[in-house]
Amino acid sequence: MSNTNLKKYNIYEIGKYFKGQKPEDKNHVVIYEEYIPCMEGLAVGNKIMLLFWFDKSDNEEKRSIMKVHPRGNVKIPIRGVFGTHSPVRPNPIALYDVNISKIDFEKGIIYIEEEIDAFDETPLIDIKVSANSLNFEKYGEKVESYDKYGCK
Repeated sequence: MSNTNLKKYNIYEIGKYFKGQKPEDKNHVVIYEEYIPCMEGLAVGNKIMLLFWFDKSDNEEKRSIMKVHPRGNVKIPIRGVFGTHSPVRPNPIALYDVNISKIDFEKGIIYIEEEIDAFDETPLIDIKVSANSLNFEKYGEKVESYDKYGCK
């Protein structure tokens, strides 16, 4: 891929994803010890967004693919990767909306209700609480006040 505007950024792995090995096991992410303080404020029932780096799709060949058949199904017309959930894309970032079913703050483990299609031990790069899980109104601040911070 030749891009004259190419800039590189540093992204830090903050944990890993693990699939439950048995049907009764829950899928979960394990947060590295130095990032456990970042979990403060999360709660069971919160909807969160997990951002992963799809490291198995991180090579020049896969990053240069611009169009795919969604889900690899040749019966579905080809689309640009931005119109799909394909793991092959210029930046192999994956985003999942999930619900927290259990949290172990001491061990840095967040258990999730949903099945996701990430591989075991996929690098976790960020967690964001879903905007509709935020409740600042109980502190007298309306969500619209994000505008004063330039967040629209």
